Amino acid sequence: MIVARPSPTSYSTNAPPSSDLTPGITVGDMLWLAIVLFIALAMAVLRGGRLTNLGDIELRAWWLLLVALGLQVATVWLPDSDWAEGLGLAMVLLSYGLLMTLVLLNRTRTGMWLAGLGVLMNFTVIAVNGGMPVLAEAAEVASGFTVTVPDLSGSFKHVILDSGSRLTAFADVIPLRIGGLGQVISLGDVFLAVGLGRFLEQELRRPRRYFKRGAHAQPGSASKT
Repeated sequence: MIVARPSPTSYSTNAPPSSDLTPGITVGDMLWLAIVLFIALAMAVLRGGRLTNLGDIELRAWWLLLVALGLQVATVWLPDSDWAEGLGLAMVLLSYGLLMTLVLLNRTRTGMWLAGLGVLMNFTVIAVNGGMPVLAEAAEVASGFTVTVPDLSGSFKHVILDSGSRLTAFADVIPLRIGGLGQVISLGDVFLAVGLGRFLEQELRRPRRYFKRGAHAQPGSASKT
C-alpha cells in the first residue's frame, strides 16, 4: 500500500525535469497482493471451493482492518510540513499495530500466523528506519530500466535504502514486473500475501454452512406436546 502526501510519488530518471515520465511503478504490496489473492481464489474454485463462502467469512474484531486502512489513507490529507512527518509515520505504524492485533485475535485461522509474520516484518523495518527503505536498483529493474533513483519525497511510508539503513533484508528490495506494471516489494509483503491467500483458499473450501450462526429455527411438530 502506498501512503503519500497530496503530491504523488514520482520517479526520477536521467531525462530532463520537463519530460513527461510515466514509468508505471509503485512501491508497496498492492499489485503482489492482488495477484496472490486472485491465484488463491482460482485454485480454491478449481479444487471445489465456493465463491459464495466469501459472504460467510467471519473474523474477530474485523473492524480493526477498516481503522488501519483509514489511518493510512488519512495521511494523504496531512499538510506538507515538518510536524506532519512524525505524525504521518506514527499513523502508519499504528495501522500496522492494529493489523497485528487483528491477526493475534484470529491466530487460530489458517494462514494468519504467516500473514502476521509479514505484518511484523514490515512494522519492524519501518520503525527502525523511519520508513520502509526502497532499493534504488530494485526500482530500476521493476520500472523496466526507465528509472534510476525513485523520488520518494512525497511519501510518509518509504525512504531510500542507503548505507545507514537497518534490517535491509526486510526492506523493499524485491522487484516485480508484470506487463507494463512494476512494483518493489518486501519479504514481509510476500509472507502477508501468501498467508492471506492461504486463509482465503481455506475459507472458500469450507463445507457449505446451511444454517447461519445466530439463526433461530422455527419449532417443528416434534417440539409440540
